[in-house]
Amino acid sequence: MTTKDTCASCGDASCTAKGKKPDEKEEAFLERQALASRLCKIGHRIMVLSGKGGVGKSTVAVNLAAALAAAGKRVGLLDIDIHGPSIPKLLHLEGARPSGGDHTLYPLPVEDAAGQLSVMSIGLLLPEPDSPVIWRGPMKYTVIKQFLKDVEWGELDYLIVDAPPGTGDEPLAVAQIIDSAVSFSSRPPPAAGLPTDGAVIVTTPQQVAVQDVRRSILFCRQVGLPVLGVVENMSGFVCPHCGERTPIFGDGGGQAMATELGVPFLGSVPIDPTVMASGESGMPLVTCYPSSPTARAFGHILQALLGPDEVKLPQPPSLPLPGAGGRLRVAVPLVGGRLAPQLGRCEAFAFFDIEPGTRSVQGPEIVASPSCEPGRLSRWLLEHGVQVMITSGLGVAAQRLFSKSGITAVAGASIGDPAAAVRAYLESAVREGSEP
Repeated sequence: MTTKDTCASCGDASCTAKGKKPDEKEEAFLERQALASRLCKIGHRIMVLSGKGGVGKSTVAVNLAAALAAAGKRVGLLDIDIHGPSIPKLLHLEGARPSGGDHTLYPLPVEDAAGQLSVMSIGLLLPEPDSPVIWRGPMKYTVIKQFLKDVEWGELDYLIVDAPPGTGDEPLAVAQIIDSAVSFSSRPPPAAGLPTDGAVIVTTPQQVAVQDVRRSILFCRQVGLPVLGVVENMSGFVCPHCGERTPIFGDGGGQAMATELGVPFLGSVPIDPTVMASGESGMPLVTCYPSSPTARAFGHILQALLGPDEVKLPQPPSLPLPGAGGRLRVAVPLVGGRLAPQLGRCEAFAFFDIEPGTRSVQGPEIVASPSCEPGRLSRWLLEHGVQVMITSGLGVAAQRLFSKSGITAVAGASIGDPAAAVRAYLESAVREGSEP
């Protein structure tokens, strides 16, 4: 049998995946070689796991991937939840189709991400978004292997793998396939000292979730997958009006479990209504609400995982310089008298005038909204003397369009009283020590 040297992913002549003498059937050898050639371009592979459904695992995976991309990393997000893929909805990719041929698929780029982020999911290949996938284990294993072998991820710093709940076929398949491909290649990891392969475990604080999630940690130990840390999601609700924190699902269960089992605790993510708003709009929370407490919580988690030098936390905005009359005019989009969850759905705008020195607030003046297309809307807002627009959620591209027009678009306000959104914006700027 003639050895086929098909691995052309790098110029490392010492890599054993390049021209390795086969001791197995040629088809199996070439398949392992193809896997190794894909995966050796990926610096770090992190699987997001949970033994319990409904803990927000996919939301955590999306926001970790988006936060890494915003930190300047090249990131791929692979959704291996075969029966319930939710990544296309969370990233506004429903109806999109990846390009490629028989043995190569190209992941879809996420246009609204602040950085390089690409996605692959079974949900992108279904004939309809609600088409059920009725497969047994061997078929799921084959498809997951194709996602790793036939998807042209290119050079990535991180591949985030969103697994379904439990410890069944899907996470086991990924762990085994990656382990097989890595053992096939002798290339060292490209960034020594950082986690290369491992799992981030997601739980919520209550014991009924923690008990199931413990199984995910024991699963990782049995299959030889390092546990990089535990994230406690839905960890208390902070009232946007009074600031009081209420532990709706209990408190500290994830941290106690991590301590008991001897694994790192990466941090907590609070219950936040903007998580729902961002998921419904198809934009990662860390992208459309970069200055929110929840986005900063994800930043702290990444710092715990990678180190503070690798990830910089987003800073709340400073107050712009005052405009005409020495005042700052702020606009808040409204629907039904409350802050609109999406800019495109707003019915009117509330205008507030702020004295920068004393930060006293006057208003609101309510004005019916024009068309909310970014270019036309920015001109209309400038005609009304607006310098800052506070929104619940807004994509990076739209924020840049407003910025080019001279309007600071602030995303991340809690849906509710527009005056409370203005006060929260002012308090955020004060808390970070910025000057008016």
